Amino acid sequence: MSAEIPFWPAGVEGALSLTFDDNAPSQLANALPCLDDHGLQGTFYVNPGRRPAWELQVPRWQEAASRGHEIGNHTSRHPCSCNFGFDPTYCLERLSLQDIEATIDEAEADLDQLFPQQRGKRSFCYPCYQSYVGAGVERQSYVPVVARRFRAARGGGERPNNPRLIDLSYTWAWAVEGHSAEQMIAYVDKAADQGLWAIICMHGVGGDHIAIETRALEGLARHLDQQRQRIRAWRTRYWSLITSGPIWRSKNAS
Repeated sequence: MSAEIPFWPAGVEGALSLTFDDNAPSQLANALPCLDDHGLQGTFYVNPGRRPAWELQVPRWQEAASRGHEIGNHTSRHPCSCNFGFDPTYCLERLSLQDIEATIDEAEADLDQLFPQQRGKRSFCYPCYQSYVGAGVERQSYVPVVARRFRAARGGGERPNNPRLIDLSYTWAWAVEGHSAEQMIAYVDKAADQGLWAIICMHGVGGDHIAIETRALEGLARHLDQQRQRIRAWRTRYWSLITSGPIWRSKNAS
């Protein structure tokens, strides 16, 4: 039996994507400067128009996009399970596939207008990591809705992704609320040792909701600086890793 052909380029052991949800103000204040200082690019999943300060923040997000950061689609209305109690009249168990299509497409139209250089080159993120509408016998996955619109989408999951097997329409990401730099470094290094693709999900950084400390991100960024030859995409946004690397080629091989 012949040896399996290595997945990653020579000298590379694994991959990492840094992702941030909900366009939290602390991402502009703390996360982006940290990434820029270390030559890293991240993916920021935003809800256009949902936060009161969105219009004031747009120029700063546009600056981030011009520096190579991806501004991804997180829907316009961020629908989650009714069990959260965020909005009892607009929540997943009460929505249809058409409702999901509408909030995804509304966000995409806004992002195309605001970030035209990334038109057709952005990924999607499932709000609250959830990918269904309806309840009981009427519950349906909306992953096919996303798959028809995006080459890749990020959900949630505690394990790194096997790049040969993962469904790009729902990749797994580890949510790191409250975790230290050491814990994130251990996760990333273990994934690289196993030849896997780690995706880290963050919300607030040094503030806001579901937050990690700024120093935790800074510690991870310093480590990635030291491991730049070993961990693929240490400086690349989610979309670039998907479309320009071996992951996309392997998914489209005959």
